[in-house]
Amino acid sequence: MSNHSVKQVNSAVNEIYSHDLPRTPVDAEFLASQEGKIKVSMIALVGCWGCTLSFLDMDERILNLLDKVTILRSSLTDVKRIPDRCVVGFVEGGVASEENIETLEHYRENCDILISVGACAVWGGVPSMRNLLPLSECLEEAYINSPTAVSGVIPIIPNHPDLTKVTTKVYPCHEVVKMDYFIPGCPPDGDAIFKVLDDLVNGRPVDLPTSINRYD
Repeated sequence: MSNHSVKQVNSAVNEIYSHDLPRTPVDAEFLASQEGKIKVSMIALVGCWGCTLSFLDMDERILNLLDKVTILRSSLTDVKRIPDRCVVGFVEGGVASEENIETLEHYRENCDILISVGACAVWGGVPSMRNLLPLSECLEEAYINSPTAVSGVIPIIPNHPDLTKVTTKVYPCHEVVKMDYFIPGCPPDGDAIFKVLDDLVNGRPVDLPTSINRYD
């Protein structure tokens, strides 16, 4: 095999994404038990995972929902893509890279209802503070002028083809794709997330009272 052919093969191998790798087959009996349930998926983009913890703050109430819901993908699993079409998709975090855009578009294409969860998803949140400055200045501050830079090492801004490209601004999800509902808060209260999910699962119009909304 020529060097050129080897390079082509290596290039093809290096372009395999983690979500394309083989997955452990799901137990057939478990799959059968999930038939007829409402499929739900969750994803975290650019944020702090605080909204994911709010999902956990639903505590034992989520156990009752599991009779009607099956979670296909969440930030607590290692599933990279939605394996089947979902009724409901929850999105935490804003959009700050090309990978985020691709992931969000994948969710929009595969979810009937898509919900922005938390300040970062709703309006950009803390990550969008960098929108006040050019991206080049942000990168220089993070990698060149950082007070935590290692002494004696020439600082550089990472620039490798395997790294996802950062967008010039951080965008809320609805500026990239259509979002159907918004749950504000930094992070939202677990009660608010439960209320929205419970309404949707039980076929009720979403009614999120101001008493459990948070805007801090």
